[in-house]
This record gives sequence, C-alpha cells and structure tokens, in this order.
Amino acid sequence: MSLSASLSIATSGLNAAQYAMNVASQNVANAGTSGYAAETANVRARDTNGVGTGVNAGPTTLATDAPLQKALLTQNAETASLSAQNAALSAVSAVQGSTTAAAGSSGTLPDQLGNVQSAMIALVGTPDSATAQQNVVAAAGNLVSTVHTLADTYQQQRQNAQDAIVGSVGSINTSLTTIGTLSTQIMRLQSQGVSTADLENQRNTVVTDLSNQLSISTQVVSNGDMSVRTAGGLLLPTHDIDGTTNGAISSQWPLSTSAATVTVGAAYPGTSAANALPAVTLAGRDVTSLMRGGTLGGNIALRDTTLPTMQAQLDSFSYTLASRFQQQGIGLFSGSNGSLPSAAGDATAPDGTVGFAQDLQVSRGYAGNAGALVNGSKGDTTALRNVLDGGFAGGQVSAPVSGLGINGNLAIGYDGAQGLVALSTSMTAAQASVISDVSGNLDTAQATQTSLSGKLGSATGVSIDREMANIVTLQNAYTANAKVVSAVQSMFQSLLNAIGG
Repeated sequence: MSLSASLSIATSGLNAAQYAMNVASQNVANAGTSGYAAETANVRARDTNGVGTGVNAGPTTLATDAPLQKALLTQNAETASLSAQNAALSAVSAVQGSTTAAAGSSGTLPDQLGNVQSAMIALVGTPDSATAQQNVVAAAGNLVSTVHTLADTYQQQRQNAQDAIVGSVGSINTSLTTIGTLSTQIMRLQSQGVSTADLENQRNTVVTDLSNQLSISTQVVSNGDMSVRTAGGLLLPTHDIDGTTNGAISSQWPLSTSAATVTVGAAYPGTSAANALPAVTLAGRDVTSLMRGGTLGGNIALRDTTLPTMQAQLDSFSYTLASRFQQQGIGLFSGSNGSLPSAAGDATAPDGTVGFAQDLQVSRGYAGNAGALVNGSKGDTTALRNVLDGGFAGGQVSAPVSGLGINGNLAIGYDGAQGLVALSTSMTAAQASVISDVSGNLDTAQATQTSLSGKLGSATGVSIDREMANIVTLQNAYTANAKVVSAVQSMFQSLLNAIGG
C-alpha cells in the first residue's frame, strides 16, 4: 500500500470522526428539545476491488420506535381534547354552586328552587304577611338569576370554543404547510444522497405540535415525503399543488372556517344559513365530523354537543317550571313578553323552548305586586297549595326530553315527569357527571401521555452519558488518525529529502 493510500485512508478517518463529532454535538445541544430523536452517525468501510480505502461517512439516521411514536401522537390528541373540554366545563362547574355549603345557601339550582318552595310554604302559613309575600318573589328572582348565570356561561363557553376552532384551524394549516415545505427539502436532499436527519427531526417536531391540535396518523414513503391523515381517515394535503399559497407556509390553507358570533339560536350544521355555525371545510367539502381529537376536536364537541345539551336541559327545566306554576294558577314565571313559549323543542323562544332559560323572568304581575300570590287582601292560598301539591310534584306537565336544540337532535337524558326539585337535581347531577368524567379522563390521559413520552424518550431520545462516551471515543479516533497523517507526512518529507539529496 502506497503512502498516498495511507494518507487518504487516515484523512477519511479524520473526516469521519469530525462528522460523528458534529452529530454528537447536535444531539447534546438538543438533549432537552421536546420530540427530538437522537441522530446516529453512520460510517462504513470503503474498498476498491476488495482493498480497503478508508471509510465513508453518512447518511445520518434517526432513532425510531414507530409503535411508541404512533401511540404518543394518539395520546397527545386525546389529552389536548380533554384539556380543552375540561377548561370550559370547569367554568360551568364554578357557577353551579357549592357542594359543601349548608342546604338553602349552596347556590345550586335545586337549592334555589327549594328556597322558592320553602318561601311558599311559609306564605301559606301567614298569607297576610307582606314580608312572606316578598320572600317568595325574592326567592323566585334568585332562582331566575341562577338560571341566567348558567345559561350565559354555556353560551360564553360556546363562543370561546368557536373562537378556539378558528385558531386551531390556522395552527393546523401552518403545521401542514410546514410539513410540506420540510418534506420537499427532504425529498430533494435524499435524491442527492445528502443526509436529511436534521430536517426529519424538525418535521417530527411539527408533527408533534399538529397532534395536539388534531388526532392524526402519518406515513413516510420511500422518497422521504410524508402523508398525514385524520383519525377519520381523511388525507390532509401538505403540498399546495394548485398554487394557493405559492409554496409558502400558510395559516389559510388547506382547511377553512370562519369566525362567528355564537347565539343560543345558532348551531352546527343548523337548519338554514341564518342559524348555521361555520363548518370546517377542505376544498369546499364539509369535513367537520372528521376533525376528531386534539384541541380542535375538543372544541367542536363543546360547541356542537356538550354545551348545547346543557342548554337544552336548562331550557327544558325552565319551560317545565313556568308551565307547572301556570297550570296550578300562579304564573310566577314567564318569558320577557309576559307569556310562555311554544313547546317546540327545536325553535327559539317565544316560538319554542330553545333559549327560554335566557328569557325566563319573574312575571311582572308578581314582581311588582307580591300580594297577587294570595289574591291580594283576600289572603287566598288555594293557588299556592295547588302549586305546592301539584306544581312541585311529578306527573304534571312533563319536561321536554328529546327533539331538542336547533337541530332537533338533543335529549336531556333523564325522566321528564319528575317533581321540580328532583328534575333540577337530575339536571345538575347529569351535568356534574359530564364534568367529572372529563376531569377524571384528563387525569388518566395525562398520566398515560407522561408514561408514553418517557418510554419514547428512553427509546429514541438523547442519552448524555452515551453521547459523552462517544465523544471520548471520537477524540481518541481523531487523535490516532491525526498521528497516522503526521507519520505519513513525515515519511513523505524523508522521501523527498532522500530524492533531493
């Protein structure tokens, strides 16, 4: 073997050691970067006609564990969805009243209704007492105020969800077009035989971000491109072949939606353009139902199902409360127009019960004249007794139980023929159960996410101890190759001196 060959081999060793040192440095620098997968410097022996000629460096590869990565993406979406729902439902829980306060002072809907009942019982005993008369009206006002607070909270959280949907769609678009941009670079470099590990790591980080917005799966094909699908199987474009974005990263493509003001009479998909909330579309196609999991899926569920169901339950209760009182001869509760709405469950008040909770009030005839409860100076308690015996009892006007909401697809989920206090208790318990389930599921999801993240980190993340050991080995290899180069150069110099001499 010639001195030139020896020098070439030693130089390739120096280059390989330097390349591997660069990879190790990249790993150490990103040891704390979320989602970063350790890069592996690959070197392989080089030969010509069976004769060793040194080493070739690259390409760099990433540590992978496909099953764990897939599981973590799914768990990210589940956790983010539950987190979004929990934040909204915590606001609802905060206005439902205390579960630890003494009966009559908890502020819960059943307690407020119980206070009305207690005030009416007291009035039956002292019908001529102006104070007792006012106490009934005041208790009714407190009940209406609680109903309004709940109803307003539902709608505020629906508005928050709608706003978050718009934000999520923008974030998803940015992630998808970033993936497309990185994939284009990866495909070009791979075709040139150049390492793409750094770009792949960047793309994986974007995929992780995307999984927090939407439940997805990904697949990398042989040319380095990546396809992205929703949990519902919808292929999401990452390359803008139509030139909508001119190849730039965009928050406006490929998904579309629009901002909207959410009212109690607005729903998705709605029954007309006038009451429809915006869909999420892809190339003009409504894909809202395929947007599952993640922050987007969680907020869609809040806007279109969870909170509308709570509104429907409260509307049903409000209608039943006013109807049963009126049926027994005391129209203590009414709508803002002084009358009750139609019983239609899929139309807004006064044409139906949708939004009647927001419209409920203490009837003006009693608010300004509490003595009307006992027929003025006559002290007649007949109607009061009828309300206490019949209005509060079950088996009277049954609460609307199904066909509710603008779309007519909601149900309260419990018996509508119960007494008023039991009905309010069932409503509160049903909503508390939803809130508790989301909170409990979030705790479980977060624990699972932490476990999966730890396992993936152990399998594919950077080990500082391993990298430091590699660096020591590389230092030794570099020193050894440098000595070979130095020795060969010395031998060359001796040869030149001999020839020159």
